[in-house]
Amino acid sequence: MQDERVSIEHEADIVTARQKARELAAASGLSRTEQTLIATAISEVARNIVSYARRGEVVLALLEDHGRHGVLVVATDEGPGIADPELALKDGYSTSSSMGMGLPGARRLMDEFELETAVGKGTKITMRKWSR
Repeated sequence: MQDERVSIEHEADIVTARQKARELAAASGLSRTEQTLIATAISEVARNIVSYARRGEVVLALLEDHGRHGVLVVATDEGPGIADPELALKDGYSTSSSMGMGLPGARRLMDEFELETAVGKGTKITMRKWSR
Protein backbone atom coordinates (compact mmCIF):
# COMPACT_ATOMS: atom_id res chain seq x y z
CA MET A 1 0.00 0.00 0.00
CA GLN A 2 1.38 3.39 -0.85
CA ASP A 3 1.36 6.54 1.26
CA GLU A 4 -1.88 8.46 1.70
CA ARG A 5 -1.50 12.21 1.29
CA VAL A 6 -4.12 14.63 2.55
CA SER A 7 -3.89 18.36 1.85
CA ILE A 8 -4.93 20.34 4.91
CA GLU A 9 -6.52 23.75 4.38
CA HIS A 10 -10.00 23.51 5.92
CA GLU A 11 -11.70 21.86 8.90
CA ALA A 12 -13.20 19.27 6.51
CA ASP A 13 -9.67 18.17 5.54
CA ILE A 14 -9.02 17.26 9.19
CA VAL A 15 -11.97 14.86 9.06
CA THR A 16 -10.61 13.32 5.84
CA ALA A 17 -7.15 12.83 7.37
CA ARG A 18 -8.66 11.23 10.49
CA GLN A 19 -10.75 8.84 8.39
CA LYS A 20 -7.85 7.79 6.16
CA ALA A 21 -5.69 7.22 9.24
CA ARG A 22 -8.37 5.02 10.82
CA GLU A 23 -8.61 2.96 7.62
CA LEU A 24 -4.84 2.55 7.45
CA ALA A 25 -4.60 1.64 11.14
CA ALA A 26 -7.37 -0.95 10.76
CA ALA A 27 -5.59 -2.44 7.72
CA SER A 28 -2.43 -2.67 9.84
CA GLY A 29 -4.28 -4.58 12.56
CA LEU A 30 -4.31 -1.83 15.15
CA SER A 31 -7.14 -1.95 17.68
CA ARG A 32 -10.10 0.43 17.63
CA THR A 33 -8.58 2.20 20.63
CA GLU A 34 -5.27 2.66 18.80
CA GLN A 35 -7.18 3.88 15.73
CA THR A 36 -8.93 6.49 17.90
CA LEU A 37 -5.65 7.64 19.46
CA ILE A 38 -4.11 8.15 16.02
CA ALA A 39 -7.19 10.01 14.74
CA THR A 40 -7.19 12.27 17.80
CA ALA A 41 -3.47 13.07 17.44
CA ILE A 42 -4.05 13.91 13.77
CA SER A 43 -6.89 16.23 14.77
CA GLU A 44 -4.57 18.15 17.04
CA VAL A 45 -1.70 18.62 14.59
CA ALA A 46 -3.94 19.21 11.55
CA ARG A 47 -5.97 21.81 13.46
CA ASN A 48 -2.71 23.64 14.15
CA ILE A 49 -1.99 23.63 10.41
CA VAL A 50 -5.41 25.19 9.67
CA SER A 51 -5.13 27.70 12.53
CA TYR A 52 -1.54 28.85 12.17
CA ALA A 53 -0.16 27.91 8.75
CA ARG A 54 -3.40 27.99 6.71
CA ARG A 55 -2.27 25.05 4.58
CA GLY A 56 -0.13 21.96 4.83
CA GLU A 57 -0.19 18.25 4.37
CA VAL A 58 -0.59 15.05 6.36
CA VAL A 59 1.12 11.96 4.96
CA LEU A 60 0.12 8.54 6.32
CA ALA A 61 1.97 5.27 5.81
CA LEU A 62 1.99 1.75 7.16
CA LEU A 63 4.98 0.72 9.24
CA GLU A 64 6.52 -2.68 9.74
CA ASP A 65 9.56 -3.36 11.88
CA HIS A 66 10.63 -6.82 13.05
CA GLY A 67 7.07 -8.11 13.04
CA ARG A 68 5.59 -4.99 14.61
CA HIS A 69 2.96 -3.07 12.69
CA GLY A 70 1.99 0.53 12.97
CA VAL A 71 1.13 3.81 11.32
CA LEU A 72 3.41 6.72 10.47
CA VAL A 73 1.95 10.24 10.42
CA VAL A 74 3.96 13.17 9.05
CA ALA A 75 2.32 16.60 9.22
CA THR A 76 4.10 19.45 7.44
CA ASP A 77 3.44 23.09 6.72
CA GLU A 78 5.30 26.16 5.54
CA GLY A 79 3.69 28.41 8.13
CA PRO A 80 5.24 30.74 10.69
CA GLY A 81 7.02 27.98 12.60
CA ILE A 82 7.11 27.69 16.38
CA ALA A 83 9.28 30.24 18.17
CA ASP A 84 9.72 28.14 21.34
CA PRO A 85 9.12 24.44 20.61
CA GLU A 86 9.93 23.38 24.18
CA LEU A 87 7.29 25.76 25.54
CA ALA A 88 4.79 24.71 22.84
CA LEU A 89 5.07 21.12 24.11
CA LYS A 90 4.03 22.11 27.65
CA ASP A 91 0.43 21.53 28.72
CA GLY A 92 -1.58 24.73 28.84
CA TYR A 93 0.69 26.83 26.61
CA SER A 94 -1.11 28.51 23.71
CA THR A 95 -0.52 31.48 21.45
CA SER A 96 -4.26 31.55 20.71
CA SER A 97 -7.29 31.20 22.94
CA SER A 98 -7.13 27.38 22.96
CA MET A 99 -6.47 25.21 26.01
CA GLY A 100 -2.92 24.47 24.85
CA MET A 101 -3.40 20.72 24.76
CA GLY A 102 -2.75 20.13 21.03
CA LEU A 103 0.94 19.32 20.68
CA PRO A 104 1.48 17.89 24.18
CA GLY A 105 -1.71 15.87 23.79
CA ALA A 106 -0.66 14.48 20.42
CA ARG A 107 2.74 13.58 21.88
CA ARG A 108 1.09 11.64 24.72
CA LEU A 109 -1.28 9.77 22.39
CA MET A 110 1.42 8.44 20.08
CA ASP A 111 4.36 6.11 20.77
CA GLU A 112 6.91 8.33 19.02
CA PHE A 113 6.75 12.08 18.42
CA GLU A 114 9.31 14.37 16.76
CA LEU A 115 8.93 18.10 16.20
CA GLU A 116 11.08 20.04 13.73
CA THR A 117 10.37 23.72 13.28
CA ALA A 118 12.01 26.92 12.12
CA VAL A 119 10.56 30.40 12.51
CA GLY A 120 9.45 31.70 9.12
CA LYS A 121 9.94 28.33 7.44
CA GLY A 122 7.33 25.97 8.90
CA THR A 123 6.89 22.88 10.99
CA LYS A 124 7.19 19.13 10.53
CA ILE A 125 5.75 16.70 13.05
CA THR A 126 6.50 12.99 12.73
CA MET A 127 4.48 10.57 14.84
CA ARG A 128 4.31 6.78 15.04
CA LYS A 129 1.81 4.48 16.71
CA TRP A 130 2.66 0.77 17.02
CA SER A 131 0.23 -2.09 17.59
CA ARG A 132 0.34 -3.50 21.09
